[in-house]
Amino acid sequence: MKYVQTTCPYCGTGCSFNLVVVEGKVEGVAPYQRSPVNEGKLCPKGTYAYEFINSPDRLKKPLIKKDGKFVEASWDDALKLIADKFKSYRPDECACLASARTSNEDNYAMMKFARGVLKTRHIDHCARLCHASTVAGLANIFGSGAMTNSIGDIAESKCVFIIGSNTFENHPLIGRRVMEAKAKGAKVIYADPRLTPTGKQADLFLQFYSGTDVCLMNGMMQIIIKNGWENKEFIEKRCNGYEELKKEVMKDDYSLENVAKVTGVPADKIKTAAEWFAKSGTSAILYSMGITQHTVGVDNVKSTGNLQMLTGNLGRPGTGVNALRGQNNVQGACDMGALPVVFTAYQKVIDEAAHKKFTDAWKFPDGIAEGKNGYEVTVMMDVLTEKPGELKCLYIMGENPMISDPDLTHVKHALKTLEFLVVQDIFMNETAELADVVLPAACYAEKDGTQTSTERRVQMWRKAQNPPGEAKGDWEIIASLAAKMGYGAQFPWKTSEEVFNEMASLTPSYGGMTYERLSKPEALHWPCPAKDHPGTPILHGEKFGMPDGKGLMTAIPFKYQAERPDKDYPFLLTTGRSIWQWHTGTMTRRSASLEREEPTGWIEMNPEDAKALDVKNGEKVKAVSRRGEIEITARVTDTIKKGVMFIPFHYAECAANVLTINALDPVAKIPESKASAVKIQKIVEVK
Repeated sequence: MKYVQTTCPYCGTGCSFNLVVVEGKVEGVAPYQRSPVNEGKLCPKGTYAYEFINSPDRLKKPLIKKDGKFVEASWDDALKLIADKFKSYRPDECACLASARTSNEDNYAMMKFARGVLKTRHIDHCARLCHASTVAGLANIFGSGAMTNSIGDIAESKCVFIIGSNTFENHPLIGRRVMEAKAKGAKVIYADPRLTPTGKQADLFLQFYSGTDVCLMNGMMQIIIKNGWENKEFIEKRCNGYEELKKEVMKDDYSLENVAKVTGVPADKIKTAAEWFAKSGTSAILYSMGITQHTVGVDNVKSTGNLQMLTGNLGRPGTGVNALRGQNNVQGACDMGALPVVFTAYQKVIDEAAHKKFTDAWKFPDGIAEGKNGYEVTVMMDVLTEKPGELKCLYIMGENPMISDPDLTHVKHALKTLEFLVVQDIFMNETAELADVVLPAACYAEKDGTQTSTERRVQMWRKAQNPPGEAKGDWEIIASLAAKMGYGAQFPWKTSEEVFNEMASLTPSYGGMTYERLSKPEALHWPCPAKDHPGTPILHGEKFGMPDGKGLMTAIPFKYQAERPDKDYPFLLTTGRSIWQWHTGTMTRRSASLEREEPTGWIEMNPEDAKALDVKNGEKVKAVSRRGEIEITARVTDTIKKGVMFIPFHYAECAANVLTINALDPVAKIPESKASAVKIQKIVEVK
């Protein structure tokens, strides 16, 4: 028996643990006490993160679809088929999806393959569905689109404002730091349509309507300015745009009375929240997809930045705008350039110098993709249905859009229009079922590599067992396919470390990192530009990443969501996660210990709504939107706001995303998963 220390493959917190390996096979998880992130403690998903690894239905051999059925194939045959098909398409007819679940090395390899082998501009991944608003919003106002502070220093806050995040269920070990702050006397403010476990620990609960975030924050800023609680020195020295911001938030639209009416939060609670937040001296904002997954997601993100600049809560421990990432490596996949507009470290593809830098370094004899922005995954789905023939083939690594994307009927129709679909994954999932070729990949426990957590901490995965059957590491598959297509010289890597070193040489924020440095328990936070640089746990200490070093305060007018409840669809639907499941359920639903706790989905509704609908707790109902309908069990609870419904999005059999709208934020192209209109119909059983 041996212990192999690694990093959790679930949420973006970045907890470490030991995999227990018996006779070459992972059999359990044991605490790793030296991690500064979780100090040996784990949530349920981390505790059982070994259970899916040796699931009997792991993909073990390449599969090729013939006459509508999958048959096993050799790697040589599968890769030759893919290579021949890929060669038959023009660059702009191809697209690639990288993955927030795979390593930095895997994502770098996919980005290089897309731009260098296929020559396509179209590469994206599921950050588009969760935190694209963060990347775009924070980069616009701070010059860096990432969490500003470290997880550990949340414990130093005097006031923690959590909005759009059920932190205690979705990031429990970050919730632990919130409780440490509270134990030292910090006030905790929680804004959400539901009284979640997070809200039950709060000192002040603001139960508001999903989609009214900007109105709430503008209202808080009006109160702060009216009372002279703004940090005048910070604004003057470190910010631009204050007068424009002030002009907007001082409008009558954001009077206490009007904000209370729009948000549904009592006026006295809004005022208390503003006072606590502004006067604490050390306030932190924590948010997640409740802020980002809106047609105004970028506006929401900028508003959190406005609030922090107004009160001077940036660049110090216990402050900051802390975007909590939902998946283990969504930060890293963005850092690796698995986006249609940037290379690694957000070097823009339209920038001639950046384009030349990667062209020269990669040495593809026929160049790389042209220096133009490509399609986002949400846009790809629209192009497939609205412009038939423009996109013809898609290569997906570790993504399951048939559960994760909005308006699943639309997604299925889009994927079926493809001429050729390749899916590379660890299990046969709902998307892989539609593929022409399925390639078996190694999971986190079966390969070396790195992932980057929500706090920009780059940490190691370590191989604990061999992959099942003929499964291989993702970057190894990509390199083999590149070789089949005549580009073996551009993918010469023999180890994950070699992939990392190449990436780091082209990526300023990772430039000082090596596997040796990352192997220490504390690892490193980017930016870490040089070999002697200690890393940067807290951003914007002296200046922001903008050209003049100043943050940009931005006037943000409040706008309602794309689809509001009406007489035909009278309820507001919001979605989210359960502590027991994770995203599309591909891994957690193969964990018996987790699946036993929450084996299927439900719809939460307020008792008053349930009474009006004549629906009792535990009864099956039909939830219907303009896009589709599902049958699902009602969970009647007074913890959800009247007029609002909630469905977790993990379950294929009652998929919340059948109902959600494919309306997009105009900047980030993120879908509005947190605010759709639905109606509820009682199912009357015929006896």
